[in-house]
Amino acid sequence: MITLFVQPLIYIYEKVFGLVSDVSLLELSDTNSKLLKELSNKAPGTFNHSLQVANLAESAANEIGANAMLVRVGALYHDIGKMNNPTYFTENQITNVNPHDEITPKESAKIIIGHVIKGIELARKNKLPDRIIDFIRSHHGTTYVYYFYKKQKEMDPELNEEEFRYPDPLPFSKETAILMMADSVEAASKSLKDPTYTIIDEFVDKIIAGQMKANQFINADITFKEIETIKKIFKQKLTNIYHLRVEYPE
Repeated sequence: MITLFVQPLIYIYEKVFGLVSDVSLLELSDTNSKLLKELSNKAPGTFNHSLQVANLAESAANEIGANAMLVRVGALYHDIGKMNNPTYFTENQITNVNPHDEITPKESAKIIIGHVIKGIELARKNKLPDRIIDFIRSHHGTTYVYYFYKKQKEMDPELNEEEFRYPDPLPFSKETAILMMADSVEAASKSLKDPTYTIIDEFVDKIIAGQMKANQFINADITFKEIETIKKIFKQKLTNIYHLRVEYPE
């Protein structure tokens, strides 16, 4: 009886204060939910990427005392906007046919950047909590779609840089900062060839150092010490994923 009375109170509490309870997060983390099921069907590569990012982000959050369940759910939904044009994202390309070859770098960048807006629209349509939508909005911060930016710059040195930059906002909490780091590290790790412990160590440092240099974490309540801890966790997890052993000196 108490449970029956409490359940609607939780819903009212979340709506009034703009918060999300552990009960709701637990429900949203179910990969058999309607939205995540749709993502796995339409964009299986993106779904798998989101699972890997969720595992990385959750481990890092646990280590620095952030909200691990919140960041896990945010990671699961952060790329749902890719469902609209799944084949324009490399993780969903199962053949050598790349649709980006048929359009200009500027058009490609617009599609890539557009997955954030599409994700927000889809999340609101499916009534996801605002705190989860925050992860969709901020997981790229104000970074560039660098590959297409560089490609367009070779063709047109006078290009408008803003057309290749993700819009605001920057990550504004420990959890959203963790997601940005985990997302970039996991996606870029797919390009590593014959990774070793040393390569992974330098790779993670380079990715996160680039984000720090671009001032992506200036609005997030996160310390240098916590970032170093997050990097350590990512290195350990990637080492396990690639089944590597630590290289000991002879």
